[in-house]
Amino acid sequence: MRRRLLALVCVSATLLSGCGMLPGSEPERRTVTVWVMQHSASQEYLDRFTEEFEREHTDIDLDVRVQEWTGIGEKVQRALETDEPDGPDVIEVGNTQVATYAEGDGLLDLTLESMRDWGRDDWLPGLAEPGQWGSQQYGIPWYAANRVVIYRKDLFREAGVTAPPETRDEWLTLTEKLDTGDGQGIYLAGQDWYTLAGFIWEEGGELATNRDGVWRGTLDSPQALRGMDFYRRLQALGDGPVDADEEHPPQAGVFADGRVAQIVAVPGVARAILKQNPALEGKLGYFPVPGRKAGTAGSVFTGGSDLVVPANTDVRDAAIEVVAALTGERWNTDLARTMNYVPNKASLAGAVAGEEGVAAMAAGAAQGRATPGTPQWSEVEADNPIKEYMTKVLRGADPATEARRAAGRITEALAFD
Repeated sequence: MRRRLLALVCVSATLLSGCGMLPGSEPERRTVTVWVMQHSASQEYLDRFTEEFEREHTDIDLDVRVQEWTGIGEKVQRALETDEPDGPDVIEVGNTQVATYAEGDGLLDLTLESMRDWGRDDWLPGLAEPGQWGSQQYGIPWYAANRVVIYRKDLFREAGVTAPPETRDEWLTLTEKLDTGDGQGIYLAGQDWYTLAGFIWEEGGELATNRDGVWRGTLDSPQALRGMDFYRRLQALGDGPVDADEEHPPQAGVFADGRVAQIVAVPGVARAILKQNPALEGKLGYFPVPGRKAGTAGSVFTGGSDLVVPANTDVRDAAIEVVAALTGERWNTDLARTMNYVPNKASLAGAVAGEEGVAAMAAGAAQGRATPGTPQWSEVEADNPIKEYMTKVLRGADPATEARRAAGRITEALAFD
């Protein structure tokens, strides 16, 4: 075991002169192995961070290793369960995956540092909340990305729409105006359940709730049903398929090839749109998903990553220093500017205010949420009853009846052990 071997070395060294502390000697150098996911940060950013961090922390070496998303869950679990000498000391994980790793006591509890040093109260809730297990903080927010409305400025002008909507009612009204005979007011696939989740949260509903340690699906609550009704009314103002999600076919291609006024997507989708149709250069705009009230963006699902520290690290303090640096204001805003992300704190949104798509994303991120914080949520997504529910409602089935059925299936999946 890495920590056990280190302890034995320290005991032996102490008999001579103290563990690594010979008179006049330099502090013992420690290596922190960091796993980051492919495409999360540019190589230029990682190189720059490594150089500056090592210059400022003369007793720490960084070993940054880029990982692929495919198969990463099993790889992280193995790292948390074994004490291999070259195992990771800091790991980037998807924000909704923290509970899965924390459940087995594989992660270091960083609650004290979060509250005392890192300003936890200012973190984006869509990153901070899923980083908790119980009342403890294990995942430290790194960066966020969420959906906005990407729209055609030229089609808005043609329809006499001079400004993006500020409320959901305004959004419906202008989308109906844009839904002409040869065009679509919006392309919204029938099974885009992440977008539906935002509408449910905006109404005060939940996908599932935990009462006395028991999770239950709640798609049949009045609030959740209102969220589904708004989705139904909006989706009808375009030709999105009711039995497919936003990737079948990819909505970027649909938007690029036709007279589609709007889609709901992360701003980065614009790159794929322009690659397929360069003629749209300069014609794309962005605004946050509208909320019920003017001046406040609507709730959205927040994706992104947290940083965690394995409990079996043998360089605990050094690993925490790395997390503190990467998630602190200096390097976090640098990452956001470099990669067009949303910083991890609402107070840092000004750092990306100059980029229209990212600014819209940051406004939405302030109202961001994540899926229910239970490791069993992956069972829900594996056989997703929400998608089936949405299709049935959009085909005319009774919403309350179908919501009860879907909520029951979610409850069964969350009880899986």
